[in-house]
Amino acid sequence: MNHFRIQPCPATDGRAGLLASPAAETPSDRLAASIRRSILLARHWLLREQRPEGHWVAELEGDSILQSETILLLAFFGRETSDLARRAAERLLATQLPGGGWSMYPGGGVEISGSVKAYFALKLTGHDPSAEYMQRARRAILAHGGADAVNSYTRFYLAILGQIPFEECPEVPPEIIFLPKWFPINLYAVSAWSRTMIVPLSIVSALRPTKRIDAGRGIRELFIASPQDWPELRCPGRTAGRGRFGWDRFFRAVDATFKFLRKRNWLPLRKRAIQAAERWTLQRTERSDGLGAIYPPIVWSLLAFHALGYGDDSPEVQECWKQLGDLVVDDEQGCRIQPCKSPVWDTAIALRALSATGLERSHPAAARAVDWLLDRQVDRPGDWSETVQAEPGGWCFEYNNDYYPDCDDTAMVLMALQDQFTEAAPTAGALPPQLRLVGEPEGGNSHQWLYHHAPASREDAYRGLKTMDETAAAIDRGLRWLLAMQNRDGGWGAFDRNNNRQFLCRVPFADHNAMIDPSTPDLSGRVLEALGKLGLGAEHPAVSRCVAYLRAAQEADGSWFGRWGVNYVYGTWQVITGLVAVGVPADDPAIAAGANWLLAHQQPSGGWGESPETYADPTLRGQGPVTASQTAWAVLGLLAAGMEAHPAVGRGIRFLVEHQGPDGKWDEPEFTGTGFPQVFYLRYHYYPLYFPLLALSRFAVSAAMGIAGAAAPAARRGNRDGQSATVRAAAAG
Repeated sequence: MNHFRIQPCPATDGRAGLLASPAAETPSDRLAASIRRSILLARHWLLREQRPEGHWVAELEGDSILQSETILLLAFFGRETSDLARRAAERLLATQLPGGGWSMYPGGGVEISGSVKAYFALKLTGHDPSAEYMQRARRAILAHGGADAVNSYTRFYLAILGQIPFEECPEVPPEIIFLPKWFPINLYAVSAWSRTMIVPLSIVSALRPTKRIDAGRGIRELFIASPQDWPELRCPGRTAGRGRFGWDRFFRAVDATFKFLRKRNWLPLRKRAIQAAERWTLQRTERSDGLGAIYPPIVWSLLAFHALGYGDDSPEVQECWKQLGDLVVDDEQGCRIQPCKSPVWDTAIALRALSATGLERSHPAAARAVDWLLDRQVDRPGDWSETVQAEPGGWCFEYNNDYYPDCDDTAMVLMALQDQFTEAAPTAGALPPQLRLVGEPEGGNSHQWLYHHAPASREDAYRGLKTMDETAAAIDRGLRWLLAMQNRDGGWGAFDRNNNRQFLCRVPFADHNAMIDPSTPDLSGRVLEALGKLGLGAEHPAVSRCVAYLRAAQEADGSWFGRWGVNYVYGTWQVITGLVAVGVPADDPAIAAGANWLLAHQQPSGGWGESPETYADPTLRGQGPVTASQTAWAVLGLLAAGMEAHPAVGRGIRFLVEHQGPDGKWDEPEFTGTGFPQVFYLRYHYYPLYFPLLALSRFAVSAAMGIAGAAAPAARRGNRDGQSATVRAAAAG
């Protein structure tokens, strides 16, 4: 293990003096030195994590269903005794709650679908049902409604393994692929992630492949009622529709009709529909790390190919197994299965955080990251082009997923690229390049290359100019694509435009709570931040429409909802940042209300924390275990609101400094990312690294600018007296 020390340097001007002073005599001096050390430790760690190709990618962790569904899939193919199944089962045991069930996130309660699948998976891998931990699991499951209460996707797993008849699963008719786009119900009216699950699942639903297993390995002991008496499926948080007419009744009537016609063997388009669904699936596995490049569609594609008669040695089946294998992460507790990989997202945020520390665009790490991101820009039409006429130009989340670029990644990449033109100048004074970490022992293993590189040759200079031209062109294409994806209401969704037909959430298989992809405040705020960074102001029609949307979306208490991160802390930070970026003044009532909400939810430790439970119970918003990532989001939001001298910001900064590990990282077992609200949450392993680094660096910049008399808020208020009021307030806070 390396041990690091700060090599101080004398201050060369007023800007560098605050954070470079070797004397730490006053509380503000000591805090400034601690901030500097924290930034450099985190920056050093992040730079060492860069892959040789130029990108960053951390583990993306989900809950137990990824392990249990993998075992159920393996059991369907007769591989439940494989080493992968054994290791996945070990992980299930390691994450079992003391009460016996399994949760969606650390600190959460029993989640019934995940618990049933985990119990079934353990039983299939040879665990004795009389074992104490299995008895505990059974009791917990029965106390929470038994297998009767599982969601629709779990029912399909039970059906393919012969535990319930397919008749007890909702119909997913492949004929949906023939519905025209002008029809209210069609394939492109549902979200991209739903679409990639529905099409292969419709093949499974139509062909009904089933693996018969011994009764002793089944889970009848988890049934309270017979499957035909199980409750109706419904999206979380939605009650049954009232009245004789309504979408609930309509979709259940459609479901019953398809079941009736199936029994009568009168589905004249069924064969053609299955063939069309097969072609659709095959086409979208090209230029992609599996269908949709995410776990569920890859699984359903594999099952669909099997049902269609593809052999185990066929390229299509082998590719599915390969993509699933690439998601496996081993550790001492067995193995975890990632839902997907996040290299574009991780690289864009890492590059933004490093740029905020003063890493120049000519640095090899920055240059490699920019080149890698430029290579990942999607230049082909995808599903989005079914409803939008625009030149391609977005970025996807994963390594390869050309059919599904998204607005969130595109906005983040655009800002990371634009930072290469704008970030270095104001940051360089705050974090002078002569500050560096020196690795021990001295000598060739010093890692000094992370911070210092040889002057560019003429060839390097020409190459740099060429890259800048390419970057500018990529930004232009990305911006035009992003503007074309704006929804009618002024906001942005993730993958599609105007994907907001709420009635589709009443479909029986919509209980994953993400059937549509409407505008969300957090994502819209991030896009707004990108637009502002690229020079679009309030006078631009897209900006003014988005500002109006965000004002209307603000909660009564001043917060904003976070669809893609937990939760109101995430949404409020991003909206404040976006509004300020396009010129909305910090004293605007909406921004002030959002900032006050953040201030009101700071915890005694100085940090912020919020639980995923807030999606089910919004009265808990702003409450939960304190985390480094959520603290960073709150600090960034308050900094954007011009509150860098507020004592709360200082307490947040001190929390981050004091809770950083000696290796430069922050420990954070909590899940602060959101997949599907109330259904699936995520732990991004880099969140407690690059977001705290970004917050600390932004704070350092605001403090140093205050001394220099630059146009920072503190400076505008007259804090030019040698010691930054920002750091003095933080030290006193």
